[in-house]
Amino acid sequence: MNSATLSTPTLDRFSLPDRHGRFGPYGGAFVPETLAHPLQQLTAAYEETKNDPVFQKELKQQLKSFAGRPTGLYFAERLTRELGGAKIYLKREDMLHTGAHKINNALGQALLAKKMGKSRIIAETGAGQHGIATAAVCARFGFDCVIYMGAEDMRRQALNVFRMRLSGAEVRSVEAGNRTLKEAINEAMRDWVTNVRSTHYILGSALGAHPYPGMVRDFHRVISTETKEQILDLEGRLPDEMVACVGGGSNAIGFFFDFLEEEAVRLVGVEAGGRNLEDGQHAARFEGGRLGVLQGCKTWILQNDDGQINQTHSVSAGLDYAAIGPEHAYYRDRGRIDFTHAGDDDALHAFRKLSETEGILPALESSHGLAYAFRRAKEMPQDSILCVNLSGRGDKDAMEAARILGEEALMP
Repeated sequence: MNSATLSTPTLDRFSLPDRHGRFGPYGGAFVPETLAHPLQQLTAAYEETKNDPVFQKELKQQLKSFAGRPTGLYFAERLTRELGGAKIYLKREDMLHTGAHKINNALGQALLAKKMGKSRIIAETGAGQHGIATAAVCARFGFDCVIYMGAEDMRRQALNVFRMRLSGAEVRSVEAGNRTLKEAINEAMRDWVTNVRSTHYILGSALGAHPYPGMVRDFHRVISTETKEQILDLEGRLPDEMVACVGGGSNAIGFFFDFLEEEAVRLVGVEAGGRNLEDGQHAARFEGGRLGVLQGCKTWILQNDDGQINQTHSVSAGLDYAAIGPEHAYYRDRGRIDFTHAGDDDALHAFRKLSETEGILPALESSHGLAYAFRRAKEMPQDSILCVNLSGRGDKDAMEAARILGEEALMP
């Protein structure tokens, strides 16, 4: 049980990353020379805006008026009663404009690009939520916008492709490799090298070369800041456990950040267990992964003995990525964030379960965190508190889930 509202700090979360972009042995900037200078410029611009009250005031205003913050912390009363264990609270990032937490970072980086005098924005997307968030902020501020998306993800997320195009973005299909997120990032980086003077790359997760992991985390920190205030207001104490799905790791590190020094609060990241844990059948980097460098960042990666990146799989397009954010790897080493995984079947079950019991349709990404939380809640005392980050809503996944489950699964 956690009865305290505060605990004694044992680490300094604000010291990371260091000036080289490192989280202990992870992170850094492993990029070609053509990108070294623009990354240095971006780092300098971001360091300036972090302490600029005018920038921060505008960001806060846009998060409120355009994105819809603050999001609620919702007590899932019927679900809690049915599971018979811990009280379950959901942080409702699914209620944000465009449908997921991604809008926090997209707004922050768009304002930064405006400050830097850029006229064009590029981005990658897997599940499409970062793509539609980027397309929306580009429409809001008048940027030209190009979104790179793997062809397989475009098939799975056709609704979000249409939404991006409605917002004025050009969506470019990527046919290489797995035709998913990794390949989309590769194409976005090639574009950036070619058009770096006019273009800012809004990377969508807490990974890649410095300064992206720390910058994306900072733009999502608002999730944990709100959650801490809300749970203290509702319950008078901190939660016992907090759960979030982890692809690259942006929603999770934003949700966890203000709790990292609260040792009494257990933090759990849930990766995509896919079909099984055989090579190529999952995207659980801490189950069979190893240390390596991918797309500018040193971290845990699913790769073979020759350093070639393994194929990945997840029912959720947003978790289907071979690497995890470097800050997550660092806190795993420190024993501060625990990691587990949930498979496709468990995620699909959670997708339906939350819809049936609370009338809330979760994203398939979020459903991985929910799948673990449902099991875990049953093991916890009834006076304990379990918070789950509902990072996005599942409208985008409804037709894909129907295809997988079969039409009969949707009948009464």
